[in-house]
Amino acid sequence: MRVLAAEASKLVSLPSAWIAMAAGVLVPSVIAAITASSALDAISRGAKTAAGVDTGYQELAFGVVGVIVLGVVGVSSEYFTESAESGGGRQITTSLTAVPSRLRLLLAKMSAIAVVSALLAIVAAAATMGAVRVALGEHAPALGAEDIARLAGVVCYWVYTALLACGVTVLTRHGVVPLALLITNTSVVSVTYLLTKITTLANYLPDMAGVRMFIPKLGGDSVEMSPLTGGLVMTAWVTALLPIAAIAFTRRDA
Repeated sequence: MRVLAAEASKLVSLPSAWIAMAAGVLVPSVIAAITASSALDAISRGAKTAAGVDTGYQELAFGVVGVIVLGVVGVSSEYFTESAESGGGRQITTSLTAVPSRLRLLLAKMSAIAVVSALLAIVAAAATMGAVRVALGEHAPALGAEDIARLAGVVCYWVYTALLACGVTVLTRHGVVPLALLITNTSVVSVTYLLTKITTLANYLPDMAGVRMFIPKLGGDSVEMSPLTGGLVMTAWVTALLPIAAIAFTRRDA
C-alpha cells in the first residue's frame, strides 16, 4: 500500500496531471452545457423534442482525453531527464532504488493511474450530467437505472483508456508519440471510426468497442454491439497489452 500511495502522490504532484484532470472535467461539461442550451433554444422555438438521449454521454467520450494524458505522463515522467544543473538524472532510477521489484513498481503505478482515473471519471460524469440538467431545466430527462449503468460504463471506459495509454507509454518510454496518436484519434480525427467504414472488424478496436458501454448505437453503425460485449472486448485489449508492457518493463534496462 505504501508503494501505491507513493505512486499516487507522484502522479498528483505533476502539473500536467492537474491540467489533464481539469480538462477531463471542463471539456465534457462545457460542451454538454452548450449542446443542451442549443436544444433548449430549439424547444423554445417550438421543437417537440429535447436534447438527444446521448447528450452528455457523447461529450464524456471526448473528455476521456484527460485520462489519456494521465496515463501517459504517469509513465513518461519517469524517463524525463533533468537538467545538468540538477544532476541530469531520471526519476526511474530513484523509483527503482526505492522499489527494486520492477513488477511491483509497475503494478503500483498502474493501480494509482486507474484509481485517479476512476475518481476523475466520476467527477466528470457528475459535472457533465449536472450541466445538462441545469441547462435544460424542466426539460431535462429523468435519470433512471439505465443511466446508472451507462455512467458506470463511462467510468470503466475512462479507466481502461488510461491503462491502455499507460501500457503504450511503457513500451515507447516516451510520451510524445502516445499523446499525439491517442489524443488525435479521440478528439480530432477518429481514425478508428473511419476504419469502421472500411471494415466491420474496426468495431472491435478498443476505443470503438469501449464506447459502446455507454453509447450502444453509434451513428451509421453496421455492427450491433451490446454494452456488455463492448466492455468484454475492451477488457480483452487491456488484458493483452498490460502483460506485454510488464514483460518489456521488467526485462530491459532502465
